[in-house]
Amino acid sequence: MRAALQSEIGQDKLEVVDDMEAVGFGPGKVRIRIKATGLCHSDLSAMSGVLPQPAPFIPGHEGSGVIVDVGDGVTSHKIGDRVLVCWLPPCGHCPSCKRGQGHLCLEAFGNVATPNFKRAASDIFGFAGTGTFSEEMVVPAACAIPIPDDLPFDIAALIGCGVTTGLGAAINTAKVEAGSSVAVIGCGGVGISVIQGAKVQGAAQIVAVDPVASRREAALRFGATEAVSPEEFADAKNRITAGEGFDYVFEVVGKSATAQKAYEMTRRGGSVVIVGAGALDDNFQINMFSLFFDEKKLLPSMYGGGDVLRSYERTIALWRAGRIDLENLITHRVGLAEINEALDQMRTGVALRTCIEL
Repeated sequence: MRAALQSEIGQDKLEVVDDMEAVGFGPGKVRIRIKATGLCHSDLSAMSGVLPQPAPFIPGHEGSGVIVDVGDGVTSHKIGDRVLVCWLPPCGHCPSCKRGQGHLCLEAFGNVATPNFKRAASDIFGFAGTGTFSEEMVVPAACAIPIPDDLPFDIAALIGCGVTTGLGAAINTAKVEAGSSVAVIGCGGVGISVIQGAKVQGAAQIVAVDPVASRREAALRFGATEAVSPEEFADAKNRITAGEGFDYVFEVVGKSATAQKAYEMTRRGGSVVIVGAGALDDNFQINMFSLFFDEKKLLPSMYGGGDVLRSYERTIALWRAGRIDLENLITHRVGLAEINEALDQMRTGVALRTCIEL
């Protein structure tokens, strides 16, 4: 089958090959024919080494498709089921899951270190234990979440990561209050989803902050009340909050510099929500006096900060009701052969989300 391969960490281009094999099928597993997959910034971070990932590997973790085979013991799925790929399926019995924090389930990462592809005699990993930049993949049945017939494959793919992460950060993690002021630093697909989550929650002011003009324009269409460049951010804070700072500032970039800016732009007693996934050696520093005296809450948000399956259901319900716009998050579409065009679209910021259609 065809797949997009990253041979070594640090390469900025993927090689589309046609001799990849999805392996590991057996009891408890399902085989999925991928129909659509989104390009998430985490894929770029894994390619560059910012996020740890064994190589060689197939990127992609935001996908949807159809089950074409089920292993022994799988009773929850059948051939022909339409599913989205959950790269972090809660096990249900570890301490995190029992506390209602399935998004922090460490057992879900057990699939990451197991190669689920093979090319010739070489083992190939899938990013985050998945690898959706491929025509087919084999994953544990828990990774395949059934979707309703009215949900298109491209929309389902986005719900598998970016939309769930952004909406959940606003709804689950921050619990944005009605009438509050919000700023969002970084307005790609996840940042736009944060904006939509803040709008659903009833925020009065939502300021989008991004260096790319087209993304600022898009943020206004998705619910931001104002969109500014990073250089204009301080002025916006002074105008909108009388210099006090925003009630909530979301960092959706994954850099210590933007996390520091988020902290500075948050009012005393407000919430700094860290949504971007950053590098192990990129340290964020706060002096102890400010940490105590200003009482700003630091709220990291992993995969939407709540029960993953419940978040999927809520997102689908909001989409059906017309409360959120997911169709227009997809600004570009390519085939697998054009995967490197999708990478360039994300790096330059021209795309909110590129959908790779298989």
